Amino acid sequence: MADDHEGDRARDRTRTHRVVALVMPPQATFELSLAAEIFGVPRSNLPVPYDFRVCAEHTGAVPTLAGYDMHVAHGLEALTDADTVIIPGKHRPAEPASPAVVDALRAAHRRGARIAAICSGAFLLAEAGLLDGRRAATHWRHAAGLALAAPAAEVDADVLYVDDGDIATSAGSAAGIDLCLSLVRRDQGAAYAAQVARNMVVPPQREGGQLQYADRPPQETGGESLAPVLEWAEARLAEPIGVPELAGRAGLSPRTLARRFEAELGTTPGRWLLARRVAAARALLEETDLPVESIATRVGLHSAVNLRRRFQQAVRTTPGAYRRAFRTEG
Repeated sequence: MADDHEGDRARDRTRTHRVVALVMPPQATFELSLAAEIFGVPRSNLPVPYDFRVCAEHTGAVPTLAGYDMHVAHGLEALTDADTVIIPGKHRPAEPASPAVVDALRAAHRRGARIAAICSGAFLLAEAGLLDGRRAATHWRHAAGLALAAPAAEVDADVLYVDDGDIATSAGSAAGIDLCLSLVRRDQGAAYAAQVARNMVVPPQREGGQLQYADRPPQETGGESLAPVLEWAEARLAEPIGVPELAGRAGLSPRTLARRFEAELGTTPGRWLLARRVAAARALLEETDLPVESIATRVGLHSAVNLRRRFQQAVRTTPGAYRRAFRTEG
């Protein structure tokens, strides 16, 4: 469902997208900072598609968990024209927010704003009833509490983030980077999001379904981290690499490799390979004029028919429509 609205958002790329972070005292600084870094920091090598601002119920000094106050210039009225609202954590998850905050959040969502909560920010979405009937993520330590606060939601204690289109939630702290980059990828395309990640020196894409933490450390799952094998495979997507080749490179049996993938990445080797091939196809559609058949060959999907089928399943649109929406001029 995350990419169902991709075409609609792509049509708005020429318009500045307003992102508003709603803070509540005492505010966690890391979660707010990562949202500001992704949506609010201009970069000389990239266009500036976002207008980022911070709001609170009461303007002026807002205390933080880091021991200093920050000055917030905007009140809840900033939510009335936000395209995306970010909730960067909620220090006291069980403590109810004020009716004014809850009402403003509900009104923004009714108006069509996308709401994204990082870590314990999901509890504010639960108070507003915005998680009912939805799947949601939060830090694994808060999962049981969120399930009680939102009994009509399906709380997933394992995944990094859940992007449900107009509502998105993430696991603890750093998983907010993955969630925010996912939103940028949906708004601006995979190549733009990869450039932002490269500037931040973070991985350009970790799948939302990846586990928050490994079930067992590498020494208990039969060896070192899978990272070298993943890097080897990403550099050779055009080659006929499959599970046997990955297993051989890792020095593992296919069955053991599957267990390691599940423990470290929360997916299967085949699904991981397919996701990387689709991601590579997205970047080529954005940055080149190569025909679909050539792109299919370059990313290891062999034919235009296969690329179109896999692309439709993963991105919920066709390669042609995606290219028209996200093609980078020049």
